[in-house]
Amino acid sequence: MQKLKLHSPDFTEGNIAKLAELFPTCVTETREADGTLKQAIDFDQLRQELSTSVVEGPQERYQLSWPGKREALLAANAPIAKTLRPVRSESVDFDTTQNLFIEGDNLDALKLLQETYLGKVKMIYIDPPYNTGKEFIYDDDFSEDTASYFQRSNQKDEAGQRMVANTESNGRFHSDWLSMMYPRLKLARNLLRDDGVIFISIDDNEQANLKRLCDEVFGEANFIASMVWEKGRKNDAKLVSVGHEYILIFAKSLDELRNKSVIWREEKPGAKEIWMEYLSLRNLHGSNGSLIEADLQAWFAALPKNHPSKKWSRYKRIDENGPWRD
Repeated sequence: MQKLKLHSPDFTEGNIAKLAELFPTCVTETREADGTLKQAIDFDQLRQELSTSVVEGPQERYQLSWPGKREALLAANAPIAKTLRPVRSESVDFDTTQNLFIEGDNLDALKLLQETYLGKVKMIYIDPPYNTGKEFIYDDDFSEDTASYFQRSNQKDEAGQRMVANTESNGRFHSDWLSMMYPRLKLARNLLRDDGVIFISIDDNEQANLKRLCDEVFGEANFIASMVWEKGRKNDAKLVSVGHEYILIFAKSLDELRNKSVIWREEKPGAKEIWMEYLSLRNLHGSNGSLIEADLQAWFAALPKNHPSKKWSRYKRIDENGPWRD
């Protein structure tokens, strides 16, 4: 026998769902007084959607916002009553080493490092957890497991059936992830010296949000680059095989890097020999690029397998600037 529900339907949630279908840009998230995160309607945006002219309201400003952002900022500034404890029995060359390995919560570790390394770190590389939208659980008050969240946010009915169609698109995952990253990035920035830089690995799930978050923490003017690197492919894609991830690079002060004429470049082994051979061939053949290319390819082919220039043999095309790879 079907179990009778002892409550009437929540018409408000139904209306929000209907509005979401018509005006998806009007759906936002808000956190209730008890901490419950739930969908809500941005009435200013809805009024704008239904108007043929600009609706006057609070002054607009470009910003990245999510439920829990204020709490995440407080977490970055809150003091902790902890300290680092040396473990000599598990250390190597404890008294002379220049390295430090910290085991523990990274938020606490970043806070403990502030006193000693504030403004002294040249480079930071972090590989944060990728937010795949499956089960994002982190040892903060910002995140929780899916079951607890559904129960708190009334996203399950009396029969325990989930009322959200796609958990991977639910804003909770983005909010939790951003709340985890925000205080850690702010503390990491404090550690950087003025010409310091940070490298952050990320994939498509949060690359866009991470870029905007770093724009806020480090300043958009201090963005250096978004590097793309190729990873292994699984050949199991249904539509497009994504074989790359990203590394976002920000400086604490890009102006400081420029003032110090910092150049991230080193000569590749074997590159000088290629350039010298090109100059020799140019002296021999003048501006005849075809002859230079032919002789350069023959030069590459004659190199021993272990020659450092051999790995750059694709730099066999010639233009007015010299060799380039095909």
